[in-house]
Amino acid sequence: MFEKAARHTDHSAGLLKQIEMCNSVYQMEFPLRRDDESIEVVKAWRAEHSHHKTPTKGGIRYADNVNADEVQALAALMTYKCAIVDVPFGGAKGGIKINARDFSEAERERITRRYTYELQQKNFIGPGIDVPAPDYGTSGKEMAWILDTYRSLSADPLDSLACVTGKPVGQGGIRGRKEATGRGVAYGVREACSYADDMEDLGLKAGLAGKTIVIQGLGNVGYHAAKYLQEDGGILVGLAEYEGAIYNPNGLDVDEVMRHRKETGSILDYPGAQNIPNSAEALELPCDILIPAALEGQIRADNARHIQAKIIGEAANGPVTADGDAILLEKGAMILPDVYLNAGGVTVSYFEWLRNLSHVRFGRITKRFEQSLSLDLLRVVEQMTGHSIDPEVIAKVARGADELDLVNSGLEETMINAYREVRETSKAHNIDLRTAAFVTAINKVAVSYKEMGIFP
Repeated sequence: MFEKAARHTDHSAGLLKQIEMCNSVYQMEFPLRRDDESIEVVKAWRAEHSHHKTPTKGGIRYADNVNADEVQALAALMTYKCAIVDVPFGGAKGGIKINARDFSEAERERITRRYTYELQQKNFIGPGIDVPAPDYGTSGKEMAWILDTYRSLSADPLDSLACVTGKPVGQGGIRGRKEATGRGVAYGVREACSYADDMEDLGLKAGLAGKTIVIQGLGNVGYHAAKYLQEDGGILVGLAEYEGAIYNPNGLDVDEVMRHRKETGSILDYPGAQNIPNSAEALELPCDILIPAALEGQIRADNARHIQAKIIGEAANGPVTADGDAILLEKGAMILPDVYLNAGGVTVSYFEWLRNLSHVRFGRITKRFEQSLSLDLLRVVEQMTGHSIDPEVIAKVARGADELDLVNSGLEETMINAYREVRETSKAHNIDLRTAAFVTAINKVAVSYKEMGIFP
């Protein structure tokens, strides 16, 4: 994808090579004492793809199929993703080669703390150096262990909170981070559907309302994407999980489905819905919008021609293979690429990093002032009109923005502006949105290198 996009830029071969290459990779192996007193050697990596902006930023995944190539590739994607949404970080990624389910919580804590120690010793972590975050197999708990370990080793305890994001709120995390990626997916899909001429090309009407949606994967990202797309007027007709899928052309309520799954252990046999035992078949259901939010490589050459959706929103990383991508584009589908669409997580991680460095919660200083100002305006309206305003209306209108309001507003602004920029690039070069997203990213990174005076 990088090479395809680079052909639509006028940068020198040397600059493009610099942008493409991975700057630094740290591979480590360290011993772990298991709970049964046996010793196991754990292999791990941290890759920093680009230092055109610092710190670098990217998650840490715990998976038994992690390898050096994957970590470097994901670090590169983080560079491009940050550039697309104007988050001033270089890209990075970490991985520990374990299946987290095979280790106790105490063992995972020892692994996480030792990994953090190794990163700190080699200057691969710090608020202005490299800032990890959760990824596959990790959560806020692991981020809290990273913070505690780093803080005990750091000579700069004042800003140590900013060494990692995705932390629990009580440990310096930010409200809205958990749902950020799924909410960002919803904002991106909604923005793409707002252009009447683009929708007309697909045989659809402008706007999200009334469009039928199928979502594969009801993890954190898929669930929140479904929730917010439904709130914006989309109709969820299909939901898929590893145990199977359900379909109802009249619509499904995602919270009711999740409640059913909690009670029965499965989304199957949901009242009024048709069971689809093979979850992958849900990708081929009739719908306007398909959101693969599970694993990579779900839409391939062997099934891409059977996809009926007009819009495919890549909520997961790499759910459409290169062959699948070519077939979908040949069919005239619109693909909202992962490098843009799932950037909500890193966007809100940036907000958390800023919050940690400023040492003040967003909204704390301004909320009461905004509320008082709104109340004063409403009182003036009452005096001028001679009519009292309903107290419920006053309560709704006269409120200052709290942290969650500001985070969601900033995320929405980011996703809308980024899509508009990518769309303009797509129109200017007559290229698909994925290629346009990479062109946008390459141009922004190139500007940073040129401003450093390294390249003409």
